[in-house]
Amino acid sequence: MNHFFQQSIEELYRALETSFDGLSTTEANNRFNRYGLNVLPHGKKITFLKVVLHQFASPLIYVLIAAGVVSLLIREYEDAGFIFLIIFINAILGTYQEWKAEVNAASLQQLVKTKAKVFRDGHAIFLDAEHLVPGDVVLMESGMRVPADLRLIASNNLRTEEAILTGESLPVEKNIHALQGNELALGDQVNMLFAGTTVMSGRGRGLVVATGLHTEIGKIAKTVTETRQEETPLMKRMSRFAKRVSLIVLVACMLIFLIGFYQGIPLIDIFFVAVAVAVSAIPEGLPIAMTVALSIGTSRMAKRNVIIRKLSAVEGLGSCNYIGTDKTGTLTVDQQTVKKILLVNGAQVDVSGAGYNGDGVLTSDSINEVNTVQLLDDLVEAGVLCNESELANSESGWEHQGDAIDVAFLALAIKRGHDLKELREGVHVIKEIPFESDRKYAAVIYDKAGRRFAAAKGAVEAIVPLCSGDHQETLFQQTNELAAQGFRVLAVAFGEVDASLALQNLNLLGLVALIDPLKPEAKHAVEFCHQAGIQVSMITGDHPATALFIASELGIATSKEEIITGDQLGLSKGEADAVFRARLLGKTVFARVSPLQKQQIVEAVRLQGNFAAVTGDGVNDAPALKTANIGVAMGYGSDVAKESASIIITDNNFASLAAGIEEGRYTYSNLRKIIYMLISTGAAEIIMVFMALLTGLPLPFLPVQLLWLNLVTNGAQDVALAFEKGEKHVLNDPPRKPTQGIFDRLMITQTLLSGSVMMLLTFGLWFHLLNNLHYEEAEARNIILLLMVLLQNFHVLNCRSERTSVFSIPFSNNYFVWISIIVAQGIHILSMHIPFMQNLLNVEPVNLSEWLKLLATASIILVVMELYKKVYTTRLKQYPATA
Repeated sequence: MNHFFQQSIEELYRALETSFDGLSTTEANNRFNRYGLNVLPHGKKITFLKVVLHQFASPLIYVLIAAGVVSLLIREYEDAGFIFLIIFINAILGTYQEWKAEVNAASLQQLVKTKAKVFRDGHAIFLDAEHLVPGDVVLMESGMRVPADLRLIASNNLRTEEAILTGESLPVEKNIHALQGNELALGDQVNMLFAGTTVMSGRGRGLVVATGLHTEIGKIAKTVTETRQEETPLMKRMSRFAKRVSLIVLVACMLIFLIGFYQGIPLIDIFFVAVAVAVSAIPEGLPIAMTVALSIGTSRMAKRNVIIRKLSAVEGLGSCNYIGTDKTGTLTVDQQTVKKILLVNGAQVDVSGAGYNGDGVLTSDSINEVNTVQLLDDLVEAGVLCNESELANSESGWEHQGDAIDVAFLALAIKRGHDLKELREGVHVIKEIPFESDRKYAAVIYDKAGRRFAAAKGAVEAIVPLCSGDHQETLFQQTNELAAQGFRVLAVAFGEVDASLALQNLNLLGLVALIDPLKPEAKHAVEFCHQAGIQVSMITGDHPATALFIASELGIATSKEEIITGDQLGLSKGEADAVFRARLLGKTVFARVSPLQKQQIVEAVRLQGNFAAVTGDGVNDAPALKTANIGVAMGYGSDVAKESASIIITDNNFASLAAGIEEGRYTYSNLRKIIYMLISTGAAEIIMVFMALLTGLPLPFLPVQLLWLNLVTNGAQDVALAFEKGEKHVLNDPPRKPTQGIFDRLMITQTLLSGSVMMLLTFGLWFHLLNNLHYEEAEARNIILLLMVLLQNFHVLNCRSERTSVFSIPFSNNYFVWISIIVAQGIHILSMHIPFMQNLLNVEPVNLSEWLKLLATASIILVVMELYKKVYTTRLKQYPATA
């Protein structure tokens, strides 16, 4: 079967059983019952209950729930209460943050829900677009949004803006002629109008050929709703971490049972020892600390124009090693801008600034020469008079209306210092010749000061024949050179005309080169990503020459060998298609690609072992956003794109994505600090329990005391680590592999070293108090519990950085750490004086002399870890590859 763009209008009338005047109401109702509403598919709505339940969908939470249930079964109600309280607090914090983000990002898919002027029973009526059916005939005019996929059957200078589907920033000229070829890109189907795009100028009639799911936008939206969202690296790492913790607990309990059984210890006593080990091994404070750290990361990102829809995506953005970015509106301003003018006298004028505004200046080596000034002013005036658009600076900023190229000429005039109203004063338009694709130029004939003039602008090959003089060879050479750099080149002519109003013997003024320019911050942001070890690729539906020029300016590509078009790439046959993946090797620019190809590129990139973040704003980006590990939508983009993404950039700037990556890495670094703090203190507690069992000594800590250490005194301090400012070295480190665990060699070494030091200090004192000083168990336990709290107070300072000395970190980097140390110590000392807490924790006050001795003993952990950092950093400088 032929595509709609291949068929003649008569063939379509027969196939859809309709005519130029549309359907009857009866037939339209019958078809509505068959085809249904012209609406897009929706993904499952995120409810508040779903957000709440999501907080419990963590392996670590499962382990805590199991520990709480066991505590209830053995009637350790205080332990169970502590554990369930922490689960409840974590759920509240996580729900608040994620629901807030969901509300901020909430948007509906309303792209085809609009009014349409449709012909029914031979008469034009306004109708909700959702009631359109195949076979309807719709009238389209400038400013209207296309309500369904239409095949044009009548057109008068109709042009549409299709960036939402193709990424093309320039309006597309449309016509009614059937096209040749079996597979044409959407941007090349010039006799079709697609749902969700906008008519920029002209008018026409379109025959509805597809509605709802069957439109191009509907196919994309359906793909998005069916694509499964990928887990972030943090979710995967925490899942592995929780499984390992569970395994450690199980193995430890089995060892305890075997040791206890061999030593003849009663089973009930063995069971309580096992509970104590489980409490030590499980980092009960981690869920809250992790939620707080991610929430802080979310807040910091929001201040840098990045909205996080899922907390785990905070760290995910910092893990990516590949970014596939759209071009239009993401790297560029999405506003055509005049950047160069080549005058016929050989002068070149460079134009600064970007977008539809008057910010910028014109510079040239001969800008003050009389001939150059006259030619330049004539060109600027011609561009303003041969123009139907408006551009003005209001209280709310620059506002524009009309064709992108026309607005760009108005911005040029303002930069030149002209007042648009003054240029148009005294001008009486006699005749306007609108731009048409066959003519390739626009012109205006007017009277001014009693003389008759014409101004024209358009394609070089169309303007040159209207002018006198022999400019052809030079102009075409210059045009080709500029086009190769990605510029759109127009020629401008001006001159007097006679009574016949014929456009002939005009004066060619020069060439104007326009482009959708880079956002000022884009180049620095790409450089930042490269320095951070992240590959940046451009994936766009735009023209190859334009895409390569922009990519070259940004440092994304350096040669033509790095670009591939959609036709050259073809379609993937699935995960086993090694040929398709081989075509991607060495390519950093993908131009003229379809939405399906974008999605397949992302899939192939991921199969190569990359963790991919994809940016975009149009509906054409949505499948790739959903397929990517991290989908990043632009704030002004389509609702389908936003719904597909886990992150939204509110200012539509690639530079904000770079800022998000920076914050993501800082957040993960802080998470490592928290885990290091919790696991090292937990390791010390576990080893102490085993040492007590092996030496025949009583347990140094009761289960409720272990929970107090893990949740209260340690909990106050590990949460404070989430507020640490970022360490710059993490930006120079290569991205983490998705398969890499939380623990690396450095963290394992520091955890074992610090845990061993804390264990030796506390167990050594425990042994000394019981065997040498003959303290009662309760009295000795009270002292080593205080020592452990003091060790935590010093150790949190070690955890502020894995490499940097605590004495080199500015005090102002994190006031919360210092406050948390005072709070943790204060709470514990206070509990030693409150009767209820004395009974709960089996503690009692100590005198100042004992406290000072314990303080001095605890400071040893700070000295040891400072020495280790010194050795490590020295070795890192000498042997960077092996440290």
